[in-house]
Amino acid sequence: MPNDSRRLVVRGWRLALTTLTTLPILTLTACNSSEEPPATPPTPPRSPSAADGDDVASCTDGDCEITVAKPVTIRLAGPDGTPTTLSVTEVGPNEIEYEVKSGNGRSKGGASGKGQGCLTVLRANGSGNSCGPLTDTRPAAQQDAVVIQATTSEDGTATLHVVSP
Repeated sequence: MPNDSRRLVVRGWRLALTTLTTLPILTLTACNSSEEPPATPPTPPRSPSAADGDDVASCTDGDCEITVAKPVTIRLAGPDGTPTTLSVTEVGPNEIEYEVKSGNGRSKGGASGKGQGCLTVLRANGSGNSCGPLTDTRPAAQQDAVVIQATTSEDGTATLHVVSP
């Protein structure tokens, strides 16, 4: 076989081998799309669902867990059955302010910032208030007291827990 013919045959085989070797890679690459799906727009984290939803009336017995998104007034039985009013005056992203009136006593609480809240303990002879880092965990009942916990949320709501013995 002359040299020119031999070169053409060798070139033909090389081209055939290259095509057979490259074809599966191209096929796999074409089937394996690396395009990522479009990103979903970010949404603010939602507060966990409260056991009683947003039903303010569920608090009248002194035992509830609700979510509030706007100012509300809750009437409930305080220590020793004393008529008590819990007024949420401000609610916003990571913010809550409220006032509690029970008999001749009054207590105010307010917190702002991620994971912040206030705990108010009402007793027949007075009340105590503490604000700072809190979780949405239900507070423990205390003997002869009504415990109110208000916890902020990034989504502009707040969770209220009211616990009586």
